[in-house]
Amino acid sequence: MADTLKFELVSPERLLLSEQVEMVLVPGTEGVFGVLPLHMALLSTLKPGFVEVYQAGAVRERFFVTGGFAEVTPSSCTVLVDDAVPQAQLTQAYAAERLSKAKALIERATTEEELKKARVAMAAAEFLTQSGALH
Repeated sequence: MADTLKFELVSPERLLLSEQVEMVLVPGTEGVFGVLPLHMALLSTLKPGFVEVYQAGAVRERFFVTGGFAEVTPSSCTVLVDDAVPQAQLTQAYAAERLSKAKALIERATTEEELKKARVAMAAAEFLTQSGALH
């Protein structure tokens, strides 16, 4: 059995991470799922949560993601995200700012599409503030 798989975390701005890993936990909309080498192929949408990257049997990196898609093959896992922030950069001030911006988006929404996007932003901000992962 293969020991690692290629993992890539990609935001609209840049490639955040590209390396061989032992395992990845991904926040799918149907629940968090783990990806190991030789995993069956799948596509999944993502909900707000944490992508956890494992090396040497432990979490090496965690990223807060607001949503996106994951593509899994037996040899790779590619996660395309709307936004990703390393856990080390998550602070109470950052979470409060996201929550404030989400509330403002809801108040200013004039179309159903704007309201839908604002609710997604609010869900991500609420998850972040309740996650217990802030510094």
